[in-house]
Amino acid sequence: MLRKIARGPVFNGSVSGCEFGLMGSGYEPATHHSNAKLTTALYSAVTLALTAALATAAPLAAQKPAAPAAASSNAAQDLRNASLDARVAYVRALLRQSPVVDGHNDLPWAMREEKENPLDVEAYNLRRKTKGMTDIARLRQGQVGGQFWSVYIPGDIRDSGYARVQLEQIDIARRVIARYPDVFTPALTAADVRKAYAKGKIGSLLGMEGGHAIENSLGALRAYYDLGVRYMTLTHNVTLDWADAANDKARTGGLTTFGKEVVREMNRLGMLVDLSHVSPGVMSDALNTTEAPVIFSHSSSRAVTNVPRNVPDSILARLPKNGGVVMVTFVPGFVSQKVADHDAALNRLRDSVAKRYPGDNDAQFKAVAAWRQANPTPIATISDVADHMDHIKQVAGAAHVGMGGDYDGITETVQGLEDVSKYPDLLAELVKRGWTASEIRGVAGENVLRALTRTEVVSARLRKERPASTKTIQQLDRKITP
Repeated sequence: MLRKIARGPVFNGSVSGCEFGLMGSGYEPATHHSNAKLTTALYSAVTLALTAALATAAPLAAQKPAAPAAASSNAAQDLRNASLDARVAYVRALLRQSPVVDGHNDLPWAMREEKENPLDVEAYNLRRKTKGMTDIARLRQGQVGGQFWSVYIPGDIRDSGYARVQLEQIDIARRVIARYPDVFTPALTAADVRKAYAKGKIGSLLGMEGGHAIENSLGALRAYYDLGVRYMTLTHNVTLDWADAANDKARTGGLTTFGKEVVREMNRLGMLVDLSHVSPGVMSDALNTTEAPVIFSHSSSRAVTNVPRNVPDSILARLPKNGGVVMVTFVPGFVSQKVADHDAALNRLRDSVAKRYPGDNDAQFKAVAAWRQANPTPIATISDVADHMDHIKQVAGAAHVGMGGDYDGITETVQGLEDVSKYPDLLAELVKRGWTASEIRGVAGENVLRALTRTEVVSARLRKERPASTKTIQQLDRKITP
């Protein structure tokens, strides 16, 4: 199911927003619900639909943020029973005021894996409709204003060390941004994203997916930061010397002493600590260690879909104090329990037929194909994704919900969220569920920008308080003196 994962759900899993003062984030508190009549809201929605139609018809560079007509928490409440078109029009108007900021898009890896022209940024033309899930036209339709481009590398590379491939992926992402200067602009801070958005462009940040890439070196971590990386997922699917992965065997029980030093140095640099893919023990240790908000760049709720890649309620309950954000992902097996159960059954079957027909690939293939024909994959829907957002809101609060689609890192999609054009449709589902205007703007992007802004403030303080760490894993974990 997942391009970056060989098999189904084996999956190779002290400050609130109010306390921050929402430092320049544009986040606003929810207001009381209105008793205005639905007819008034629908009349407003017609106006919003015309506004949104004009916005989506114009080139991205020409789209300037503007205050949306009737874009208030009251209007969102009144539109709960409105048509999908009216709700989407309302959301599109909101998104002219606040950007969509997605936490995880694997376009650079899709370019690397492109069969005909691997690694070729020129050949993978984003001005045309691509074979994947991301191109310029669909980004415009999705009203994306900020994007963390994942510079993922596998945790089991065999041909070299991790650094070479990591540098190549950073190079691909940077060349993509440079190739389309009318659409993308490099972003290193939350303010950079807002400046890009104000100019009708997409503020483009880099996110490393997997701490294996630093090869147990804080110096390498700093070098990646200097190349533009603004978050690092502490692990991918492989347990490290200093941190356990959610879908691998636990060896450390959480973060080692060196792992905690990695988090501390990320805080000092101003790099977001990303807890997608890590074990609950690592999540807990990271929250105990960090002085800045954490993010989950592409994870969902374990209480709603019980897979290791999702976030337990015990961790969600700690986010208000930390100020972190779970950027709900759109991976079918992470948002639908039916899909997750189906994938688990398929994996058990594969193991069974491999033992039954050892070395007979043809027999194994036929047995799996027959099972899949008799047991079609269930369909995950936008409603399933919104269920995760509702649950995270209930446990942690709406200020701790975001979106991390994992587009171009997956081969199967949620119905209604097939590509990067679909963010407004998901937010329209939240309108239907009674989320307020400020809450929707938060989910769209304001929440993660708030977390990044706070991380930058923490970094400014820590850089004055302590120098770059020179600690090594040998010193901290293996008790070897220099």
